[in-house]
Amino acid sequence: MAPVRNPDVKMGRNCVVVADWVQPLEDAPPMKCIRLLALAGTLVLAAVTARPAGRDIYPDPARARADIAAALKTAAQTHKRVLLDFGGNWCGDCLVLDMFFHDPTNRPILEANFVLVHVNVGQLDENVEIARRYQIPLQRGVPALAVLTETGKMLFSQKSGQFEKMSRVESRDVTAFLMQWKPVKPGCSVVLVTC
Repeated sequence: MAPVRNPDVKMGRNCVVVADWVQPLEDAPPMKCIRLLALAGTLVLAAVTARPAGRDIYPDPARARADIAAALKTAAQTHKRVLLDFGGNWCGDCLVLDMFFHDPTNRPILEANFVLVHVNVGQLDENVEIARRYQIPLQRGVPALAVLTETGKMLFSQKSGQFEKMSRVESRDVTAFLMQWKPVKPGCSVVLVTC
């Protein structure tokens, strides 16, 4: 007997979604279904929380140079690093990355160690010269990150598109990135999150 297709059943590649319930197919690993659901929930949460009340994460593109200069001044005074986040308000992956930056695990690391600057690249046609200066290949997509010392020396430039596909990234990946590039302060262990 051939299977009967129920119109209330949506077929995914590895899961069957029936109303609000998800049942793994017999050949699909249950963890894959759970991860798909978690990703879907994260994306919905990002869409709802990342831009509350029309808040734009990326400011007017004309502000980029002044924002970077102010961040370098603040970083020099506070002995933090500057984290340049190239993207646009139209970019869903950029909004998810910002949500991960500000989640309960990453926010303390970010605020204790970095001055975050959102560089608006418009539709990949604004602040191109700034992206070029920091070796950000905009043709690979956004978001893209660069890490600077408090004096403006570039330590890292994301050339591989590590965060451009946020559907493949989890909050812990952002945590690892922040921990890797945070400054080591005298008397602190590199393992401590808020030191």
